[in-house]
Amino acid sequence: MEPDRTFATPTDDARCPCGSGGAYGECCGPLLAGRAAPTAVQLMRSRYTAFVVGDAAYLLDTWHPSTRPERVDLDPELRWRSLEVVRTERGGPLDREGVVEFAARYAHGAERGVQRESSRFVRDDRWRYLDAVD
Repeated sequence: MEPDRTFATPTDDARCPCGSGGAYGECCGPLLAGRAAPTAVQLMRSRYTAFVVGDAAYLLDTWHPSTRPERVDLDPELRWRSLEVVRTERGGPLDREGVVEFAARYAHGAERGVQRESSRFVRDDRWRYLDAVD
């Protein structure tokens, strides 16, 4: 039988899971703790980190109410391995909408894969994930 896996949060001085190269405590950590993301790409990176650390509440909180599901179920056996931001379109501090295309690599048991997505974000009082576009 495989050991029970749980999610783990990095220490503040550890490299952030989002791949920015920064320390978790200066990158995604403050966003997961409640600070608003200043750009769409930073929100997308923090949402990826939320998947890595198992923070379903953050995922729901940063999802636009018009498309947000009632709950998010995270699989502790699914391990997100790396994130590559492929392209961004708008999504700056003064924009109201933006698109972030990314590739997120994962492992689930012996399976390895890549989730590719172009995500739409909107900003009213703060940036929120809206949906994926083709």
